[in-house]
Amino acid sequence: MASASPSPPAPPVIFASARRRAIRARQLVRAHNGDAARYLAQDMAEDVLERLAFLRHDPARALVIGDRSGIIATALGGQGTEVLRADPVPGPGELAFDDEQPLPFTGFDLIVSLGLLDTINDLPGALLHIRRALAPDGLALVSFPGAGSLATLRDIMLSADGDRPAARTHPQIDARAGAQLLQRCGFADPVADSRELKVRFGSLQRLVGDLRDQGLTSALDRPGPPLGKAGLARAQVAFGERADGEGRVTETFAILTLSGWAKVLRPPKF
Repeated sequence: MASASPSPPAPPVIFASARRRAIRARQLVRAHNGDAARYLAQDMAEDVLERLAFLRHDPARALVIGDRSGIIATALGGQGTEVLRADPVPGPGELAFDDEQPLPFTGFDLIVSLGLLDTINDLPGALLHIRRALAPDGLALVSFPGAGSLATLRDIMLSADGDRPAARTHPQIDARAGAQLLQRCGFADPVADSRELKVRFGSLQRLVGDLRDQGLTSALDRPGPPLGKAGLARAQVAFGERADGEGRVTETFAILTLSGWAKVLRPPKF
């Protein structure tokens, strides 16, 4: 009798699921503040709509995951698309689901995921779940901060930690790795691209506040120790050293977008 093939190794645990949910829940609460930062969600949502218009993809049924802005669901609903909204920590009008497990919904002509999959331990598995939930000829659009994001903050944290640098920022995925993942997961016509969104900040406190507003603080399973007063003081100095003539520091958010189709092979026509 042939022996059973060994199970594939479990992905390494880089991010803590409980921390991810807590960050998402805090983002939902902070969104009630009138001055809460929302520019990343709005930028990603508007970019998705531009891509759909360019591709002339008119879905009858769509699943929108993680769009805190509501822009995509409103636009699609206005053109007659049946839209289901979902989130690991659901807000009003959203269904709850575990984005590290197979999707409980299937048969979608379009699945959009915004700002979530950069902190998932098994990204290939998550993409495969999305692929399997698509209807034939369905399209997936996935956006999140990728390689090149928060480079200034990384430098500031290194200065703050001194001779003992700690794990404070997330590992990041670039466009090349994203395209390879799409191919591995069986997407047709895979495309991965990155664009930069630059934002100027007048203080380190405002930069950190914007990250909290938008769910971008550390979800690492083994985060570094608290910075402490001395470390915070060094971080403030490092921020000031990078400021321009107006006392502002420019930070970069590199938005990685992955897209692919669930194509159906059809016999050639003669």
